[in-house]
Amino acid sequence: MRWGFGMKQGPFELWQEAGWLEVAKMIQEDIDAGKALSRAPLPEWVFKGPVAEAGGVHTAEGSWSASKQKFVPRRQLPVYERQHFPEKLLGESNLPDWRTAGTTVAESDALRTWTLDGKVLIASIRSKMHAISPDVMEGLMEAIDTAERDYDGLVIWSGDAPFSVGADLQATMPAFVVAGISAIEGVEQELQNLMLRLRYAQVPVVSAIHGMALGGGCELAVYSSRRVAHMESYIGLVEVGVGLVPGAGGLTYIARRAAENAAASTGKDLLPFLTEGFTAAAMAKVGTSALESRKLGYLLESDIVVPHKDEVLFVALNEAKAMAASGWRAPNKRLFPVAGRSGIATIRGSLVNMRDGGFISDHDQHIATLIAEIVCGGDVDAGTLVSEEYLMALERKAFCALIQHPKTQERILGMLSTGKPVRN
Repeated sequence: MRWGFGMKQGPFELWQEAGWLEVAKMIQEDIDAGKALSRAPLPEWVFKGPVAEAGGVHTAEGSWSASKQKFVPRRQLPVYERQHFPEKLLGESNLPDWRTAGTTVAESDALRTWTLDGKVLIASIRSKMHAISPDVMEGLMEAIDTAERDYDGLVIWSGDAPFSVGADLQATMPAFVVAGISAIEGVEQELQNLMLRLRYAQVPVVSAIHGMALGGGCELAVYSSRRVAHMESYIGLVEVGVGLVPGAGGLTYIARRAAENAAASTGKDLLPFLTEGFTAAAMAKVGTSALESRKLGYLLESDIVVPHKDEVLFVALNEAKAMAASGWRAPNKRLFPVAGRSGIATIRGSLVNMRDGGFISDHDQHIATLIAEIVCGGDVDAGTLVSEEYLMALERKAFCALIQHPKTQERILGMLSTGKPVRN
């Protein structure tokens, strides 16, 4: 009953949590008064016997079966073997907890690294909303080192949603106030180094996504070797909403993917392949499902979409093992072409029209122009070959310039205080 109605709890769980006998009496009173949709009385087992004594139909022993007149444990079917940590019903206490399961390899307040089978390492982020703080970055770096040394692969997964909402602004802003822009530049450099470390790790890194993967969480996913996503995943680069540009390699990824797609086509013009990625980043578009995220380019055709969120970890672990067994190797670092100043000029023309038409503000136009300059490679000729590090340096420069802008600071403070984007 949860799935079809989008409920966190089913109707009997809600009834049980509200007070089993109290609600049962209210329902029976409505039936007796003719206020209910049915005149059939509630069965006797609702008021008397094991259910009434237990305070509901779900217990540690199992769930009540009216036909068998006893509590029945969960069925052990082969399909459920794919669910390492199934979602608990209210009252259940005998299911494994992902927070303590398996063998712990390293543990901190920010991150736990552990393994279920001794073959694939799992990294679970512990911070609020799984935001990427400096401690999380350090933990992930150590997890990659450990995986390369002792394991066949690494899976980034947490048992509760979201996957990650990106960089921890609340942890970053105090450093900016105390140490100035140099502190922000240092954090951005470390975050970019983490993304490159993920991409070129010597073991396959699989991001197991369910819920939101926004901003830095999206960048964490796209720089992994493979992604396994629950169907109901929300993936996107949303930094424009707080007046910033993606600063952890998201725009570099868009430029590189455009070059790769152009190389596989007969056309030589890069700009058509950049358009969708640029628009998604500049308008902070978020894929509202795994399939839509694939259309936006945040998931590839080789990535796996899983209908049931409780099976995401099982599939991700097997994907990491399969990649290792098949001789997977990290990609070679290589240069790729960019659209250059001619691409920037074309995009700028469109942005001026949008601003003059009242579709975007002056600050929106300023941010989108910076995004265009990064994905097109800056002030270079069309077709110039650049590296990921070069584009990431442009990202850092734009990010650090924007975080000092008064209108961006208004957006950041508005988001931190109200949780809603500020349009200025």
